[in-house]
Amino acid sequence: MYLKQITFPFSKTQLLINRISAIDSFKGKWHTLEKRESKYLKELKRIATIESSGSSTRIEGATLTDVEIEKLLNNLKVTQFESRDEQEVIGYYQALKLILDNYDTIDLTENYIRQLHSILLKESKKDKRHRGDYKKITNKVVAKYPDGTKKVIFNTTEPHLVDKEMSELINWVNDQLSKNDIHPLFIIATFVYEFLSIHPFQDGNGRLSRLMTTMLLVKFGYDFVQYISFEHIIENKKKKYYEALMSGQKNRYSNKENIYKWILFFLTSIEELISKLETKYEKYSSKLSYLNSRQKELVHLIRKSQPLKISDIADKMSNFSVNTLKKDIQYLLSEKQIEKIGKGRGTIYIINDEST
Repeated sequence: MYLKQITFPFSKTQLLINRISAIDSFKGKWHTLEKRESKYLKELKRIATIESSGSSTRIEGATLTDVEIEKLLNNLKVTQFESRDEQEVIGYYQALKLILDNYDTIDLTENYIRQLHSILLKESKKDKRHRGDYKKITNKVVAKYPDGTKKVIFNTTEPHLVDKEMSELINWVNDQLSKNDIHPLFIIATFVYEFLSIHPFQDGNGRLSRLMTTMLLVKFGYDFVQYISFEHIIENKKKKYYEALMSGQKNRYSNKENIYKWILFFLTSIEELISKLETKYEKYSSKLSYLNSRQKELVHLIRKSQPLKISDIADKMSNFSVNTLKKDIQYLLSEKQIEKIGKGRGTIYIINDEST
């Protein structure tokens, strides 16, 4: 039933195939690079996770900045998050982390989607009643803009049809992915469009769709989306994002329903992500390329756990002598990779923000 939506004239199909070929070419190159640099890509992944948590919630109307979010995530021992924005960010972060840590063992099922929805809304008090449950009241896709205005983008599946349509969608996706007849990027894009059109839950559907986009991409080898925020790309193209969805949805349940513009938007967004990742990685690697592996490890340790004293560093890098580490610290200070605060035993070291 979904094949009609992704059947296009030859010229359009060729354009999409060319974009997929470019994406797959980068995927192969990235796998090689990732194996070589996996230890040092953790920082890019950390930054991307913060940006994704911020962007995905801001698309839905939240207002926390990435700086505020990083501060919030560094204080996760707090047991209660009072503001709605904080609750949504924490829920998104926890769900995304779960996906990135376990995607190779996750299967796309209705039960898992329900569980993910529960985690997403775990901290949200007002959503307690319907966590993990399909909607019982009709809802609509509404765009929320920074100035507070809202616009209805399209209507969604009626509640009594959600079970049927979700079951059909999940079965189709898993069946097609197992056959290898259709490229997985076509299938993933179709899944996201259909999920948003169904809008199965009362709230959280947009955020959940972006979580599952990441889950499916990394699961099928597009690991690079862990290191740059796909959600940030969408946030910066919010108007085009909604327009692409509307182009197909306006003909929902008719023979005219066609999602070419949505798939093109989806693939173009991945290409933009790749371009940003290449730029970011080039900048990142050029900064550290002249450092040896021990010095790189020291920089990443300080970035992750700053501020640190020399005694802290010696404890965490106990396989190296204190004298060697002191020499590395002096070198990193001279290269302005790190900063020194205080004197004597109270001296602490932090990352030099101007170097990042």
